[in-house]
Amino acid sequence: MKRAGFTNPWLPVLLLIPQLAIICLFFYWPAWQALKSSFYLQDPFGFGSTFVGWDNYTRLFRSGEYHSIAWFTVVFSVLVTFFSLSLALLLAVKADKVIRGAKTYRTLLMWVYAVAPPVAGFITLIMFNQRWGPLTEFFALFGWDFRVRLDYYDTAIALVIASVWKQIPVNFIFFLSGLQSIPRAVREAALIDNRSGFSRFWTVTFPLLAPTGFFLLIINITYSLFDTFGTIDTILRNNPGDNPVTLVYKVYLDGFRGQDLGGSSAQSVVLMVLVLALTIFQFRMVERRIHYT
Repeated sequence: MKRAGFTNPWLPVLLLIPQLAIICLFFYWPAWQALKSSFYLQDPFGFGSTFVGWDNYTRLFRSGEYHSIAWFTVVFSVLVTFFSLSLALLLAVKADKVIRGAKTYRTLLMWVYAVAPPVAGFITLIMFNQRWGPLTEFFALFGWDFRVRLDYYDTAIALVIASVWKQIPVNFIFFLSGLQSIPRAVREAALIDNRSGFSRFWTVTFPLLAPTGFFLLIINITYSLFDTFGTIDTILRNNPGDNPVTLVYKVYLDGFRGQDLGGSSAQSVVLMVLVLALTIFQFRMVERRIHYT
């Protein structure tokens, strides 16, 4: 492979400066400020700060509320990631077999991706309205009094449904592209060797989709941890109370509403370390089982 050559050794540096500047300005500098603030007890109005060392972290790890929120975040992320990927894969497999109206079918599934997270949360509130929501009335047929914002588990289910519904289209796009990139010769050979569609999918198609699935796994975990903030904020706005929240939303509640800047910074540092550890684990352990062709 021919390598790119530069006559001026400073040209590559100049080309990298804009990207490096953006990374430093929007990631490294805020991360350093959060790390620094986590060791201080700060006045919310900027009149002073007191160094407290590890007190913010000690208070955080001894908090039963923080432990319950961390556990809910794990369950929430697993459910959102699993259902978003599995439903998108099912729809992609079905869409790949559509002959008539294929473009219309795919476009209808992709439209949801254009919906902003706060709009998805607002739509969820409409669907689960206590008096006339369609989904609330549907669950009432089975004797289930579904109450968003009033019942912990009902609210958690609504958050998962809204987040999964919002993420399915982007997974669908990638899975469909992956399916269409599988050579026709491979599919025909698999059809000859194995007449069972279910067995053929798990032994031939699914392994070939592994690189796409690994990429989407990372994207969906990141989405469930961070990008669901807008949906959760819309559904729980002004009424977090005893309702379930994620770690990211807890940072917002303590930092912007509770004015606990030091504690909020400590939470953000812990979350950053957990995401970094999870990313390293995924690339070191999971990617070893992925074979790229």
